[in-house]
Parts: sequence; C-alpha cells; structure tokens
Amino acid sequence: MAKVNIKNIGVFTSGGDSPGMNAAIRAVVRTGLYHDIKVTGILRGYDGMISGEFLPMERKSVANIIQRGGTVLKTARSEEFRSKEGRVKAYEQLKKNGIDALVAIGGDGTFTGANIFHEEFNIPILGLAGTIDNDLQGTDYTIGYDTAINTVIDAVDKIRDTAESHDRLFIVEVMGRDSGLIALRSGIGSGAEAILIPETKTDVNALLKRLEISRKDKSSKIIIVAEGDDAGGGFEIAKIVKEKFPSIDTRVSILGHIQRGGSPSCMDRVLASRLGVAAVESLLEGRTSEMIGIVNGKIHFTPFSSAIKHNKDVNSELLKIVDILSL
Repeated sequence: MAKVNIKNIGVFTSGGDSPGMNAAIRAVVRTGLYHDIKVTGILRGYDGMISGEFLPMERKSVANIIQRGGTVLKTARSEEFRSKEGRVKAYEQLKKNGIDALVAIGGDGTFTGANIFHEEFNIPILGLAGTIDNDLQGTDYTIGYDTAINTVIDAVDKIRDTAESHDRLFIVEVMGRDSGLIALRSGIGSGAEAILIPETKTDVNALLKRLEISRKDKSSKIIIVAEGDDAGGGFEIAKIVKEKFPSIDTRVSILGHIQRGGSPSCMDRVLASRLGVAAVESLLEGRTSEMIGIVNGKIHFTPFSSAIKHNKDVNSELLKIVDILSL
C-alpha cells in the first residue's frame, strides 16, 4: 500500500467502556507524535464528533493513564450519528478542525457507524477491538476481555467462600446479552458446576438432574449464567431450581457493571498498546475501513463489514472441558 499524507489523527472511544481503552489512547497519541503527526482526542465518541468536542493531545495528555480503567475521552452511544444529517455534521467538524484520519476504539456499534461513515465521506478510519464481550470476528481477544474475566473470577472466589461456609448454591449472573464468552472462560477458571450461555440451548432438565445427583454431598455449588441465556438470567434459573429443590439454599448474585471497571490487566495493557501502535502506522500505510485485532499472536486486519458480524463460534474444546470438569 502507498504511503499517505496524514497530518492529524482523531482518536475516540465509543459504546461500552472496557479496561485498557486508556492504554490504547496512550499508544495512539504517542505513536502519532513519534511520527510527527498531530493527534486530537474526540470527547464522548460520535456525539462529541458532531458537537466539535476536540482536545489537542500531547505526550503529557496521556501520562499516567495506562493503569486506569474506563476512558479519559469519555464515551457515549449517539442516536444523532445514526442519521445522515448527524454524520454530515460530524464530517464538517472534522474538516473544520483539520482532522484527516480516525482511530475508533470500541465494538460492534462503533464499527457499524465507522463503516457507514467511511463509505459516505471516504475518511481513512481504523478500529481497535475494545469490548469486554470478546464477540468480534477477526481477533482472538478484545481489549478489556481479560480484565473482565479476571474480575469475575475474583468475585466468584469470594462468593464461593461464603457458599462453602453455608453449603449454598450460588447462581452468578455475568454480562453477556448476546455472547457467553465471559461466562464460559470465567466459569471454567472458577470451577463452576454449570455454565449457561446464549450460544448453546440450555437443557434445564439436564441441569436439574445434575443438581439432583450432586446435592447429596451437601457441598457448595456455583452456576455461572450469562444474562442472555435462553433459559433466563440468574433469578429465572434460581426460580426453577427452588421449585424443584426447595431444600437447597439457593442465592443469586448479579455482578453487573463491576465487570467493566477496574485497572486493566497486563495482558489488556499490552494488547491495547500493540493495537494502538499498529493503528497509526497502518493509517500511514494507506489502510482503512478495517478493525485491527490479534490472531495467533500477530496483528490481524478484518474489514468492518466482517468484524461486525459478531456471531463468533464457541470453542468446542472449552464446551467439552465444561462437561468433563463439572461432574
């Protein structure tokens, strides 16, 4: 690809926040400065792009943020950007401020908007895979996923302490409206007795049978359920279990948004740093309208149109592991 003349890169975060976004912002800013390119922070995602909330960024702008969760550029879901009129406003603001390329950090909705924006105005734009759900095609891991599953494991370990003390069954609901990858890995890592995810149909009778077999040992048990599981969330599963086994002391814990926050893990910081550097250097090489991820340890590019088709297949080996180890 031919080298392109880019003078000012705009960087923004959009959609749900994820740990490691700040590390990605830092990498984009410092890589841009390394190549003598201006970098402009766009506050509040596409909403800030429309209203012209721009912040010139220097080396000092991103000092001491690599360890922070959330995003210093703030984030939002923009209804106005869904309209052509909103996107025209955004493009005019970019032109007015001399921004001639973009790095978008986010997930499915972010890249859907970026894909349309590029098609309409032909502005160079690359995306960094940033979502705790890890549900994008074209990358083994997304920024924030590793931190989120470790947050879940830490919480479940603590819950198991009290479950063990009282011989209780705890049903722990984790995030995952469309994807069960947080539930799957954190469930294996925390030694859950059952893991319920949207990608596989939940056999409620099989779950009850398993509980019937194991309840005689009177030990604590943990069931991890993704919020989007077809049998229902934590409270619905608890209701089914209580109706069948009223003698089992069953409790529900919904972890909620603690999974989004917190200091990013080392893996997420390194991943975000690699993707941020690759984004700037790839824009200079003429790449555009692609998501940057990691596949088999190497930088990988996926067209936005493919990345946003996010029905990622569940690893059959992991499902087999769940079945074997939950006996």
